[in-house]
Amino acid sequence: MQTHAKVVIIGGGMMGAGLAYHLAEEGWSDTVLIEKGELTSGSTWHAAGQCPSFIGNYNMAKIHHYSNMLYPRLESITGQPAGWHGCGGIRLATTPEEVDWFRHVAGFSANIGFHMEVISPARIRELNPWIKTDGILAGAWTNLDGHVDPSSACNALAAGARQMGATIIRRNRVTGVTRLPSGEYRVATEQGEITCEHLVNAAGCYAREVGKWLGVDTPITNMQHQYLVTEPLEEFKDSEVELPVMRDPATAGYYRQEQKAGLIGIYEHFGSQEAWAARGGYPDWNSENELFEGDLDRIAPWLEKAMERMPIFANAGIKRIINGAIPHTPDGNPLLGPAAGLRNFWQCCGASIGIAQGGGAGKYLAQWMVHGDSEINMASVDPRRFGAYADQSYTRAKSFADYHEMFETPLPGRENNAGRPARVTPLYALLKAKGAVFTAVDGWERPKYFAPEGFAENLQYRRNTTFELVAAECRAVRERVGIMDLSSFAKIDVTGAGAAALLDRITANRLPSRQGGIKLTHVLSENGRIEGEWTITRLADDHFYVLTGAGAERQALDLLHREAGADVTITNLTEALGMLVVAGPRARDVLAPLSDADLSNARFRWLSGQEIICAGIPVRALRVNYMGELGWELHTPMAELARLYTAIIAAGATHGIADFGGLAVNSLRMEKAYCSMGSELTNEITLLEAASTRFYAPDKGEFRGRAATEALQAKGIATRLVYGEIAASDCDAYGGEAILQGDRVVGVCTSGAYGHATGKSLAFAYIDPAATQKLEIVILGERRAFTLLDRPVWDSGNQRQKA
Repeated sequence: MQTHAKVVIIGGGMMGAGLAYHLAEEGWSDTVLIEKGELTSGSTWHAAGQCPSFIGNYNMAKIHHYSNMLYPRLESITGQPAGWHGCGGIRLATTPEEVDWFRHVAGFSANIGFHMEVISPARIRELNPWIKTDGILAGAWTNLDGHVDPSSACNALAAGARQMGATIIRRNRVTGVTRLPSGEYRVATEQGEITCEHLVNAAGCYAREVGKWLGVDTPITNMQHQYLVTEPLEEFKDSEVELPVMRDPATAGYYRQEQKAGLIGIYEHFGSQEAWAARGGYPDWNSENELFEGDLDRIAPWLEKAMERMPIFANAGIKRIINGAIPHTPDGNPLLGPAAGLRNFWQCCGASIGIAQGGGAGKYLAQWMVHGDSEINMASVDPRRFGAYADQSYTRAKSFADYHEMFETPLPGRENNAGRPARVTPLYALLKAKGAVFTAVDGWERPKYFAPEGFAENLQYRRNTTFELVAAECRAVRERVGIMDLSSFAKIDVTGAGAAALLDRITANRLPSRQGGIKLTHVLSENGRIEGEWTITRLADDHFYVLTGAGAERQALDLLHREAGADVTITNLTEALGMLVVAGPRARDVLAPLSDADLSNARFRWLSGQEIICAGIPVRALRVNYMGELGWELHTPMAELARLYTAIIAAGATHGIADFGGLAVNSLRMEKAYCSMGSELTNEITLLEAASTRFYAPDKGEFRGRAATEALQAKGIATRLVYGEIAASDCDAYGGEAILQGDRVVGVCTSGAYGHATGKSLAFAYIDPAATQKLEIVILGERRAFTLLDRPVWDSGNQRQKA
C-alpha cells in the first residue's frame, strides 16, 4: 500500500465512490479510497435506489438533478453498467396546500433543468393504470428521474475513479487517525499507514465513530428502514412500460415496479427503530452486508394504505423484506464540507437519500475541495451548520423526527419540535408567556411572531393567519418602537497587536478607522465568492467586535483561528453575551432615560458603538439594525439580559413598545432592500454580482479574494442581483421562483416578503444582466409582473436611521 496521498477517503459506499470519481475528474487523481469490506457493503447495497428529482430544497434539488443526469451515462463513460431505470416519478397530493407546494417546486425546476408537471388524477391513471386516485387532487410528474441499482451504480463510479487514476483498496479497515504537526493526517489501517493532506469521512453508518478519532462529533443517527418486494405480478408480466416511482404521503412511503414484481417502502410515522440500538446506535466494526429481521407489524398501518392505493399488491405474496440501516442527520440533509475546527478534514456522510445524492454530492464537494468553492450554495449541507448543541441526544431526537416526517409536506412555518429547546436565552420563558412562537436558528430559540392565546397558524404557501399579526409588529417598529431578542447572533472579540492586520486581509471593506466606528464587510474566498458577512466595531486600536449571523459562528471561528498569528486572540462570546435590538422612531425616547450616555446624534452617531451603562447594566451599544429605523443593538452579559429587557419594556410602556419577531424582520429588511446572507449572499456569488461593490475597497491593499474580483471586473458578470415589486394578490415570493422574460427563464428569485408598511410585495432575484424589462415571476404556477426598482421602497436616503 502506498504511504502518501493527497486525499484519503474512508468508506466505499455511494458517497465515497461518488467523491473519488469527481475528485479524479477535477484533476485530483492522487486519491486513495479505503473500504473495510467490499464496496457498497454498508448501507448502499441494500438501498431501494430511488432517484427523485422532486425535493423541496432548491440546492438539494440541484444535487439530485446532477445525479439523475450522470447515472444514465455512467455505462458509456466507464464501461460498467449502472442499472439505471428512467421511469420517472410521481408524488401525490391530497390537500390544496400540497398542490401549492407542487406548484412552488415546479417554479424552480425550470431554473435547475429538470422537467416537472403538476398533473391531474386522470393523467396519473394514464401513467399508472393500477392506482386508485380517490382523494388525490394532483400529482407532481418528473419524467427525467427513476431508480438505479445501487451496487451497480457505486461500482461504476468506482470504476470511473480508477480509470482516471484514483486508487481503491478493499478489505482494509481503517483503525485510527492522527493529526500531525504539519497539518497532515496519518491514517492507520490493517495494511499499514498512509499520510494525506486531505482526509474525508465517508464512513456511512460508522461516520460518527470515525469523527471521534479527531474529536469531531458527527451528528447522525442510524435508522432502520424497511421495504418489501412482492412475488411477480401478472399485471407487470406483459407490460412494456415500467411504472413511475410513486411517492404517497398517505402511505408514508413509496412504491414502484421491481422487474416484474412490486416494491413498497415505508417510513412509519411512529414506532421506528434505531439500528444497533443495544450498541448505542453503531454497528460492530466487523459488520458487513448486515440486515435486521423484518417487522411487518411495525409498518402494517401504512402498508395497508399502500395496498388500498395499489390493489394489485394486495394479493401478491411477499418475496423478501429488506430492513437495513440508513443514517439520518437532524435536518435530513447530508454533511458535505469541512468539519469545524480542523483544516482539510471533510465530511461526506449523513445522506439518508444517499443513492440519489451520491453523484451530486461528490461533484459539488469535489469542487469545494479542489477549487475552494462550489458552483452551488452549500450552506444547507455544510457540516458546520450544527454546533455542540447537536449532541447525541439532540441528534437522535431530531433524526427520529426526520425519519417519521420523511413524506410530510414542508410548508412554510412548519416546525420540527423534536429535541427543542436546545439553546435558549434567559428571556425564553418570559417571551413564551407573552405569546412568542419560536423557530430554531442554529439551535437557538428565536421569536418568529407573537400570537394571542389559542391562536393556530394555518400552514400554507399563501398568506395565512399570521399575516395581520406580523403587520401589527411591523407597524409598531415603523411607527413607535419594537424590541426583539436577537442573542442568536455570533459574537466574537478579536484583540491584540495583529488584530487590525488580520481583519484587514480577510475582509473586503475598509475597517473602521475611528474608535467606536462600525463597518459592514464581507469575507471572500480566494475566488472572490462571498463566504460571510460581518459587522465589525472598533472598540479600541487593538480590539474589534465581530458580529455575524446565527449559523455562521463556526465558519467565522474557523477562518479567524486559521489566519490569526500569535499576536491575535480570538474569543467567542456567542454564549456569554445576549443581544436586544430596540428599533423605531421612539427608540431614543425609551433608552435615553435608562442610560448614562448621551444618545443624541451629536454624541452617538449612526454606525457607531459605545460601551455604556443602561438600566444599571454594562452594555455594548451599537447604533445599527436590520430594520432600517432609528435604533440600537444592546449587547450585554447573558445573565443580565432579562433585567435589561424588563427595564426597557417598563420604560417603553408610554411609547407603545411592542415585541416583534423574525417574520417582521424579514418584511422590514425587504422594504429597506437589505440582502440576506444565505439567500442573496452565498458562496456562488461575488460582490460584483450581488451589486455590493460599495462594500469593496480595492485601494486598501491586498485582501482575500481581491485578485479574483478584479479579474471578474475585467471579464464582466453573467448574473446580477435586482430588487423589485411583484404584482401579487394572496401570495408572495419565498425564493427559488423562476424569473421569465417572455417564455425564456432569465433568473431566479432568492427571497421575498410582503412589506407591511408600504403595502408592496417585494423580492430579490439574480437575472441575466441584459434582462431589464417585461419581467415576470412564477408564483404557485401563475405568472406575475415583476417590476425592477432602483432604490428601497422605504426611506431610501436612510434619514430614519440617522434621525
